[in-house]
Amino acid sequence: MPHGPAMGLRAGQRLRRNADFRALREQGRRLDCGAFLLTWRPRSEPIMRPTRVGVVASRIAVGGAVERNRAKRRLRELFRRHQELMPPGLDLVLTARRSLNRLPFSELEQRFIHVCRQLAPARPPHV
Repeated sequence: MPHGPAMGLRAGQRLRRNADFRALREQGRRLDCGAFLLTWRPRSEPIMRPTRVGVVASRIAVGGAVERNRAKRRLRELFRRHQELMPPGLDLVLTARRSLNRLPFSELEQRFIHVCRQLAPARPPHV
């Protein structure tokens, strides 16, 4: 994976609390991207907040620790590179599937960009 511009994930861009993950699982909408599942929902806070992301890779779905860590790194890198395509004010979880580590990164990027474009019209109108 070539390095892109220096845009890391700040603490405010990460989902960390179990309550946030649970709310997304229960109330979020899902988009199947084949190698990963994107679950999202608008935040109840003001729209101008940055999108927050959480990454999940289970042992059953992905494999051992090495495979899970690689899958999570790849998903975080997808978000890091293309976070400007995400509408602000969303919480999202990227869930890895078994095929994620077998696909070239460029294919994952294409899928992520496609799903970002699907989310753009899902933004609530500015009031």
